[in-house]
Amino acid sequence: MDIKLFPKKSEVTPTVYAYELPNDTSRKAQLKVGFTNRTAQNRIKEQVGATRAEYRIVLEESAMRNDGSTFMDYDVHRYLKNKGFKNADGEWFHCTIKDIKAALIAVKKGELNEENRSLNFKMRPEQKKAIEQTAYYFKSFDRTSSARTPEFLWNAKMRFGKTFTAYQLAKTMNWNKVLVLTFKPAVENSWQEDLMCHVDFEGWQFISKNTIEDEVDETKPFVCFGSFQDFLGKNTSTGGIKTKNEWVHATNWDCVIFDEYHFGAWNENSKALFEELYENGEDEDLKDFERKVGKIENFDADIIPITTNHFLYLSGTPFRALTSGEFIEEQIFNWTYTDEQNAKEEWVGENNPYESLPRMVMLTYQMPDSIKEVAIGGEFNEFDLNVFFEAKGDMENAHFVMEEFVQKWLDLIRGSFSATTLDDLKLGAKKPPMPFSDSRLLSILNHTFWFLPSVASCHAMKNLMLKPNNTFYKDYKIIVAAGTQAGIGVAALPPVLEAMDNPLSTKTITLSCGKLTTGVSVKPWTGIFMLRNSSSPETYFQAAFRVQTPWAIKNPDGESPNKTEIIKKECYVFDFAPNRALSQVADYACRLNVNESNPEKNVAEFIHFLPVLAYDGSSMKQVDAAGVLDIAMSGTTATLLARRWESALLVNVDNGTLERIKNNPDALNALMSIEGFRSLNQDIETIINKSEAVKKVKKEKNDKEMTKKEKKELSDEEKEYKSLRKQIQEKLIKFATRIPVFMYLTDYREHTLKDVITQLEPGLFKKVTGLNVKDFEILVSLGVFNSSLMNDAVYKFKRYEDASLEYTGINKHQGQNVGGYDTVLSREDYNQVYVNQSE
Repeated sequence: MDIKLFPKKSEVTPTVYAYELPNDTSRKAQLKVGFTNRTAQNRIKEQVGATRAEYRIVLEESAMRNDGSTFMDYDVHRYLKNKGFKNADGEWFHCTIKDIKAALIAVKKGELNEENRSLNFKMRPEQKKAIEQTAYYFKSFDRTSSARTPEFLWNAKMRFGKTFTAYQLAKTMNWNKVLVLTFKPAVENSWQEDLMCHVDFEGWQFISKNTIEDEVDETKPFVCFGSFQDFLGKNTSTGGIKTKNEWVHATNWDCVIFDEYHFGAWNENSKALFEELYENGEDEDLKDFERKVGKIENFDADIIPITTNHFLYLSGTPFRALTSGEFIEEQIFNWTYTDEQNAKEEWVGENNPYESLPRMVMLTYQMPDSIKEVAIGGEFNEFDLNVFFEAKGDMENAHFVMEEFVQKWLDLIRGSFSATTLDDLKLGAKKPPMPFSDSRLLSILNHTFWFLPSVASCHAMKNLMLKPNNTFYKDYKIIVAAGTQAGIGVAALPPVLEAMDNPLSTKTITLSCGKLTTGVSVKPWTGIFMLRNSSSPETYFQAAFRVQTPWAIKNPDGESPNKTEIIKKECYVFDFAPNRALSQVADYACRLNVNESNPEKNVAEFIHFLPVLAYDGSSMKQVDAAGVLDIAMSGTTATLLARRWESALLVNVDNGTLERIKNNPDALNALMSIEGFRSLNQDIETIINKSEAVKKVKKEKNDKEMTKKEKKELSDEEKEYKSLRKQIQEKLIKFATRIPVFMYLTDYREHTLKDVITQLEPGLFKKVTGLNVKDFEILVSLGVFNSSLMNDAVYKFKRYEDASLEYTGINKHQGQNVGGYDTVLSREDYNQVYVNQSE
């Protein structure tokens, strides 16, 4: 194991102190307020020096807020000055100890007014690039040739600084009225802090959901922040817009920003993602949205009853938007974790702006059989985290169904290896570095986040850790951020920060099943425990990146204002279901890097900056890209690979894609040459026209304003165009399922969809799929087929085929059970079988 993976813990202890000189008449009734990273006594001795003046320390307190940020003595000085306390000389104030304590409380709470803006950090290069690219697109957009409002997407990783950069874009574009809409109210703190505390935005106003129109000073620029639930919610009695929000709908905004865009409720895929985050498939925010707004099946900014000149979409995991063809290349700014860490590594010179962004490390553990065997399940008979951590009961009496084994797991992670937990380890096996036993990790993991399956499991975990036999966990404050009692949205965050107090001297464990996994920044979190199943990389990495929030202290010694001490150099993801974890790594690395189609190269680049260490029962080793992909595929079967080619995600049939087909005669003719697509042109016209008409009606009228006849007509129109859209989708999927058949038959060993297109046997491809190579290439370029997901399916098909052939020791294309034949077939034999079946 590389010891460099576990950096030494920082010893910084920022302190604000105050002292008096009782025998100095010139300092009568005055207190000096200072800052140090050592003890107050040592620092004061240096100050009084040779005079040997008698001094008395009256106050010595931590200069760290509970969110991990620090403040300086001059922040306290500024507060005291604003309160009118005389300050005749430097750091000496005519005040009492009580006054200084009050100032400390105010500064720790961040009670700053316009004159007390304390943030002055500058934009990083990629943030400037995002603004330049977005501003250029918006300014060059030809409004005369399109009725649509210009839209732009930031595919920017968590910790990119989307709020700060969005505000800088507003300044660049000279916007004065910006509306921010989100599904996740917990992100409000970030939007407010960046606007109200940074010197660049002095004069701006931050408006939240409880603001009324009369409170807005329209002579100054302002940002209005709110949730979809609130601003799009209907009045329960009249069915119209809520009275307090009428001004929001009446305003023509310079820009509407959709934050956390991946959490839309407008289609089944994103709805499933939203629900996956929460207990029992339900999320308070989603339920709140559907109760107040209703379901939106196909999101389109045009249906929102709010007018604007620009739309900006923000997400760290916009997989749906990237793969659906919703945005073209000119409308997307990309910045991934790999981009960030690469920039950090390649920076030349001092003042590296990426230095404080921690590297992530993933540690996965193969569980001992004595623990693992009780929770085997799922399609591959793997260790099932949701089964293992299943719990019952309410807050007070919640308990795990398999409490005995969860207790063994708690013993395992703190290094209490008993004969029971070691009974199946291989002879000579080394103990892996467990999070709460390895001294290098233990010193860093004072504050961790545990991601569990349900509210009951969160309470069960707290109850179990507080039992008398678990003396180790008595040193940690356990916070349950789950369930309605924890609060909705941002309300769940304060208890976590309060428990941390001075995070350099406390220890906490935050238990959640979905809250605080997106849009929040908690600097002291250094590790996350993935203790639940997750089928989507969006869910997995939105949660994982919570621990990558930078934690650094400026001016650590009180004498070097340009110096920064980094507290968090690395952060950790701990996972106890290796196959599932590495599958998420592979999926995330491949789907977010839209510029590279080779999966192995994508994974290699990603894990270069996010090392993956896997414990297999005998030793812990770093895994390379091929290893990640092999482990990720270890449970794959031919049946599952075939199912990937039947997925609706592989094809795009939204209005934008259909428009592109309709406007491209070659594409239209290509599809119409395939059986079943004879009336395609007419079907596309019907879908687009009727969906646009329905959208217009929905925007202009709400349910209570329509008659029964109008509602029925609208419903019939919707059913018709949705049915036609589904038919086109099914026909395209049927075509897609022919590609693996062709791949089997051809002699080429394809890695990507590009290889399928360019390295083919044209006659065979035409015979099997019904399209020639050129036609297929046109359809891919128009976004009809989801190229990133097809790349993944192509790669895994090829890798599985090669592995199975190598395993059986037979030649390529022989001995396969294909087309219903178990006999050993040559390529020519199989070709003949396929042709006969087709005929």
